[in-house]
Amino acid sequence: MAKTREVGVSQEALLKRLRRIEGQIRGIEKMIEDGRDCVSLVIQLAAVRSGIEGIGALLLNNCMRVCFEKGSDAMTDVDSLARAIAIWGRVRSSEDK
Repeated sequence: MAKTREVGVSQEALLKRLRRIEGQIRGIEKMIEDGRDCVSLVIQLAAVRSGIEGIGALLLNNCMRVCFEKGSDAMTDVDSLARAIAIWGRVRSSEDK
């Protein structure tokens, strides 16, 4: 039997985090429908943003680990990782404008 080595965060852990965010979004929808105050809505939106940023960081970390474990044969993967980091950086920097 071949031994598999898990790299970084598992798919199940990422999906669990996404489901938690999905629940937070549904909660925000209900808060809006119920006419909740803006501060409470902003607090929940900040929690969702933080959750998404966390998942993005975990995914990039996983990609980086995979690239470095493949060694010098991974130039295509390194290029893909660089593109992913650039895209994530643009998303983050756009909120600063």
